[in-house]
Amino acid sequence: MAIELSTAGIKVMYAVETTAGTRPTAASAYTDLQGIKSIPSLNPSPDSLETTDLSQTEWKTFIDGLKDMGGALEFTANLTTDFQTLWSSLVTAYTTGKASNKATWFAVVVPGLTNAFYFKGNPTAMGMPSVEVNTVLETSVYITPTGVDGWATKPTT
Repeated sequence: MAIELSTAGIKVMYAVETTAGTRPTAASAYTDLQGIKSIPSLNPSPDSLETTDLSQTEWKTFIDGLKDMGGALEFTANLTTDFQTLWSSLVTAYTTGKASNKATWFAVVVPGLTNAFYFKGNPTAMGMPSVEVNTVLETSVYITPTGVDGWATKPTT
């Protein structure tokens, strides 16, 4: 019997490679992006490539093509001084790593699952969000994926 899970306690974490081309695996390498409120879908459908030939008389035929994460991914967060500092530190770490050909990895860690979802990407500096009267001040931050490892063992201690 499956145990149903909640979104409570999910973490979005990041780490810059210490060795270029190798995803960090130690939990101590990752920093928790505390304040994230929503994560976009990281489950795109593959393109369908039509393979229909002239022998077909009723139905088209297809094969799976590539998956597209859709460009910059939008994450929503509470806009606080702490989150501004955390996001700025992420962008700085990314920029420093990039200068040494080291990628920045992101892990979505779900309590109750043995695996985390991994992708590498480029974060964008935070701008000023829209605001409305009598609402929580939120911001959108963006990460452009540059590679996906998918589900793999959670960062270890």
